Amino acid sequence: MSVPGLAVVIVTYNSGEIIEECLASLEPALRGAGAARTIVVDNDSADDTVDRVLAAGPRVELVRTGRNGGFAAGVNAGITAAPGCDVLVLNADIRLGPGSVRLLRERLGRAGAGIAVPRLTDADGTLQLSLRRRPTVLRALGEALLGGLRAGRYAPLGELVVDPRRYDSPGSPDWATGAAWLISRACLDAVGLLDERYFLYSEETEYMLRARDHGFAIAYEPRAHAVHLGGEQANSSPLWTLAALNRVRLHRERHGRPRAQLMRLAVALNEALRAARRGSRDGERHLRALRELATMTEWPAPPGTGRAARPQPPPYVCFSAQDWWYHNRAHSDFQLMRHLAGSRRVLIVNSIGMRMPVPGRTTFPARRIVRKLRSVAKFVRRVGPRLWVMSPLPVPLYNSRQGRALNAWLIRTQVRAVCAWLGLRRPVIVVTIPTAWDAVRPMSRRALVFNRSDRHSAFPESDAATIQALERRLLERADHVVYAGRGLMCEESSLTGDRAHFLDHGVDLEHFTRVPPGSQPPDLLAVPGPRVGFFGALDDFVVDFALLERVATELPDVSLVLVGDATGDVERLTKYPNVHWLGFRPYSVIPAYGSGFDVAIMPWLDNEWIRHANPIKLKEYLALGLPVVSTAFDELVHYAGRVRVARTPEDFITAIKVSLVEGAPSPPAALRASLAGKTWAARAADLAALVERTPPA
Repeated sequence: MSVPGLAVVIVTYNSGEIIEECLASLEPALRGAGAARTIVVDNDSADDTVDRVLAAGPRVELVRTGRNGGFAAGVNAGITAAPGCDVLVLNADIRLGPGSVRLLRERLGRAGAGIAVPRLTDADGTLQLSLRRRPTVLRALGEALLGGLRAGRYAPLGELVVDPRRYDSPGSPDWATGAAWLISRACLDAVGLLDERYFLYSEETEYMLRARDHGFAIAYEPRAHAVHLGGEQANSSPLWTLAALNRVRLHRERHGRPRAQLMRLAVALNEALRAARRGSRDGERHLRALRELATMTEWPAPPGTGRAARPQPPPYVCFSAQDWWYHNRAHSDFQLMRHLAGSRRVLIVNSIGMRMPVPGRTTFPARRIVRKLRSVAKFVRRVGPRLWVMSPLPVPLYNSRQGRALNAWLIRTQVRAVCAWLGLRRPVIVVTIPTAWDAVRPMSRRALVFNRSDRHSAFPESDAATIQALERRLLERADHVVYAGRGLMCEESSLTGDRAHFLDHGVDLEHFTRVPPGSQPPDLLAVPGPRVGFFGALDDFVVDFALLERVATELPDVSLVLVGDATGDVERLTKYPNVHWLGFRPYSVIPAYGSGFDVAIMPWLDNEWIRHANPIKLKEYLALGLPVVSTAFDELVHYAGRVRVARTPEDFITAIKVSLVEGAPSPPAALRASLAGKTWAARAADLAALVERTPPA
């Protein structure tokens, strides 16, 4: 795989007096680090910052946000403007030392590192204590009673790393001052963007702790040096207060409200003791922080809006039909919830199943039970700033009335407890899997949405009558029913009336961008062309294995590439020398695999499940500009001129041959352009607009 590019992102707000020196330090700092873009993100400065940046010439890109949305919002704008790049985030008051970026990139290249930080000093060379331990209530109390420097001598009692020797050699702190930090592209892809709700302070703490949660280390490189002017927080009562309050907010988001109250008391004690020691004049900023701690709002109000808290959108709880930990995260419920979590608190409840896996009826029953138990063992995990995933322990006895009642009570009790812990009051409940009906029926909620993405009663291993009855209850009782397939919506219109809404699947256009051959995975490049490919789950109740076998036998000079987990008998395919099953691959690398296909296929079975489906991978194939050959299903009527549809196995083979010679029916750029405006972000916004337009009852 090729080395990611590099982008330097500098966030400015009324930074006219300091931005020029920051930019001037970049040329020597970047020597040996490779080609780099310099992006200045301006948060609506009222001084001459923009003029000074423009004067730097075309080597500096300017992004104007048009508002002061805070530091994290500025950083996110810069990250968004630099797809595929490692990102070096700088304060405008940073002066990088010569060669420092090369050293940071070298440090970042070591196994496990996701973020690299330099040694920081004052302008006179005095060491700045920039390394930190994880914030805890005990450490906040230690700092209140002993002071930050004394408490920092003892790891359990202080957050600040004060031993100068720790700054002389490489290390891995829990987090570090966010004045200068290099984030790897792999870390950005896995962890996502910064949490903009903090506005200023604690956003870098939150991000670095979240990166550690994802398995990335924070790498300190003492040979890389930067001068940090700083000082604004210590001289400004509003900034000092914001920093104090955000410590509590961070603890609340990571550990829940009860523990946040303990942190609030510890921070208040710290401010009270400092105010008492420093008197009425020097202690004013501590008194202000103490007052604000007593009546703090949920989140900081943006500048110019006064003290009133912003109206908060409702939280969401989604009972998914998939499991976050072992299914592909491209599924619609995951995609919608991830994008809603950009501005809302969201809890995804992993699939509670539709039957108990049993030998003779379920493929690989032991494997399915083991992977579910592993998921349940995780219980609740935070996977984003406002996104949590929980795996409740189910008892999937859906064929028994008593078993269903027990399972519903068990699931409901667990979900209610987690919602209380996370502060998710009266959420919008989204149900994708019908078996969740028994659990959610008596739960307090703002609205109930049935995400009718599939006809689950057509699932061959389920008790069709039981699942059909649960589907009917949801169709009759949900406040909104959203469909991904127009045919199914039409069939069920007598049950749903004006509560039914078509919500087409989206696509992550930025993610599904064609990858050049030099950056495609080695295991794919080792497969000889031409390549006919499929990515996704190889489930035997939707994928036509007999058709795939015919492709392998009737096109012996073509490599059939299959990327995905398999629950069907894949050995019937891999016995052929031209079939290459590469197994499961994470969502982050799927576009790289798809980019190496010459033709993409959708070899579906002809059954009730597929007939009303709207496979997400169709838009993903088109976003990559691939020729697509598919068996027939209802929704394809809306893709005329973009997909070759086959109604018989013979037609399927012929369509592949034609596609290998002629390519897609439309040019690749036109296929991609046809998806404009059909992103998952747009679909999530449509869902929110539908659900939240009605005032809560």
